[in-house]
Amino acid sequence: MSGKTGYDFDLFVIGAGSGGVRAARIAAGHGARVGICEESRVGGTCVIRGCVPKKLLVYAAHFAEDFEDARGFGWSVGPVRFSWPDLIRAKDAEIDRLNQVYLRLLSDAGVTLFEERGTFAGPHEIRVGVQLVSAKRILVATGGRPWLPDVPGVEYAISSDEAFHLEALPARVAIIGGSYIACEFAGIFNGLGSRVTQIYRGEALLRGFDGDVRRVITTEHRRKGIELMLGRNVEAVVKTDSGLELVLDRGDPILVDQVMYATGRVPNVRGLGLEKAGVEVRADGRIAVDDLSCTSVEHICAVGDVTSRVNLTPVAIYEGHAFADTVFGGVTRPVNHEFVPSAVFSQPPVGTVGYAEEMATHHVGPVDIYLSEFRPMKHTLSGREEKALMKLVVARDTQQVVGIHVVGPDAPEIVQGFAVAVKSGLTKDRFDRTIGIHPTAAEELVTMKTPVRSHG
Repeated sequence: MSGKTGYDFDLFVIGAGSGGVRAARIAAGHGARVGICEESRVGGTCVIRGCVPKKLLVYAAHFAEDFEDARGFGWSVGPVRFSWPDLIRAKDAEIDRLNQVYLRLLSDAGVTLFEERGTFAGPHEIRVGVQLVSAKRILVATGGRPWLPDVPGVEYAISSDEAFHLEALPARVAIIGGSYIACEFAGIFNGLGSRVTQIYRGEALLRGFDGDVRRVITTEHRRKGIELMLGRNVEAVVKTDSGLELVLDRGDPILVDQVMYATGRVPNVRGLGLEKAGVEVRADGRIAVDDLSCTSVEHICAVGDVTSRVNLTPVAIYEGHAFADTVFGGVTRPVNHEFVPSAVFSQPPVGTVGYAEEMATHHVGPVDIYLSEFRPMKHTLSGREEKALMKLVVARDTQQVVGIHVVGPDAPEIVQGFAVAVKSGLTKDRFDRTIGIHPTAAEELVTMKTPVRSHG
């Protein structure tokens, strides 16, 4: 198998998720001999146990409210019934289809796939199952894994990975955490009919997001019937004859049928053997890389969540593509992680790009804040009290729009388009000179004229 370089491959990729697959395909397109290994299913967290199946479940959860809202528009909706097994079967079929797409992409690109776990055996050697292969360059793209705290009884709980494969919809669910994953699954289970309790040690959900976004989402979770227990910690999970009992740091225990921890994810480096290759790993487990995704060892690079830069699938894809172009395409492409848009598929959903109000002055100096909070047009007839939020953060000196935060229907779709403007450095007057589409919620972003407050 060895070529003229003396190695089996010009590039070997450990991990066939979104970032690893993109890097492998692009490198092969540049003429490299590429191998890739994956111990699970090709497609990675996003396709197999993350973004894609999660959003399918979000769609399913919305129907409960859609049926209720229909009455306000003159529809009479008869008895409805939900089947969790039917939903999971349909979801699994779609994930199987996407898995085949990823397999075909690798095959068509001429990439050699090893469906085995890969670990370092030396600076240029990878042990894949029982085989030992060598590569001139190695890319680590092993992603992340759920982190669960070390509390008594945590073994009775599940993470988001297992939530996609439950045999039945639990009647009572406790979601531990206030992250975007916690909020998304709280909305999913609540919309599908479970009684949901969300327990979080902070005072508002979505730590790290803009304060107004956090306030609105916290309010809307309560309005939708999710029981929020904020400023609380779980000290133990106890298995009983009638369910799982959560012992809290104060107050009475809570009895539920299922406990799901969504308390963060950590780089998936355990047992990878990075020390055998001399790769620097930070205390939190992330692989240290530069802006070209190179590690402390020149011929070993890393992309995606394992580097814990910006842990989003499109970022991993972009990093993988940039790496392949830089190393094998002759085009140096450093990755700029500024103004990366993101979404939370909560209910209502969130779209955001740029700086939160609380952090903006640290990056750009004085800022002006433009804000509109209103009832979406759809709910004027549905009768629902849900609120939407549109917010601009503007650097006062340059008038550059450095942050956009949206909560409400289609928020991620709205922000994806406006992210181009933010990334391009457009100023507030450019927004003002853009004519809005009426009637839409998004037109608020080009019609807000007066700041509601300023900082700095």
